[in-house]
Amino acid sequence: MNLEKEKNVLFELTIIIVGAIVGGILFISFVTYDFKSSTSSNVMVESKIKENIQPVAKVELSQAIAEGSASGGKSGEEVYKAACLMCHQAGMLNAPKFGDVQAWAPRIAQGYEVLVQHAIKGIRSMPAKGGNASLSDNEVASAVLYMSNSSGANFKK
Repeated sequence: MNLEKEKNVLFELTIIIVGAIVGGILFISFVTYDFKSSTSSNVMVESKIKENIQPVAKVELSQAIAEGSASGGKSGEEVYKAACLMCHQAGMLNAPKFGDVQAWAPRIAQGYEVLVQHAIKGIRSMPAKGGNASLSDNEVASAVLYMSNSSGANFKK
């Protein structure tokens, strides 16, 4: 009876080994087949993802703006209205109000070059270039000239 038990154990072990080999081959076949059949759908999914993550808007410069920046950029008044007006009209964060001769007098006394450097680099609560990093140094200087001359200075560029 021992011999018969050993034959049964050997037979069961053989079946387990063969089953494992066949199961492994079938698993690899299914994985490979699934990968090959989904390649074209992966391309479609990838293109759909790229389409969905495109920017919402694109900025394109009009020819007039491009020509303006080539010829020296925006005027001091344009820069003031675009970047400086919010704080300097209301006097936010102790910004001297536009046209307020008294508030501007101590600043004007420092000289044009100092005012320009403060505007470019930022000072106290004012960020560099009034928070608009896309402005050129010349545009910032033009805005300083416009604001200070409108507030009692007589600077020449």
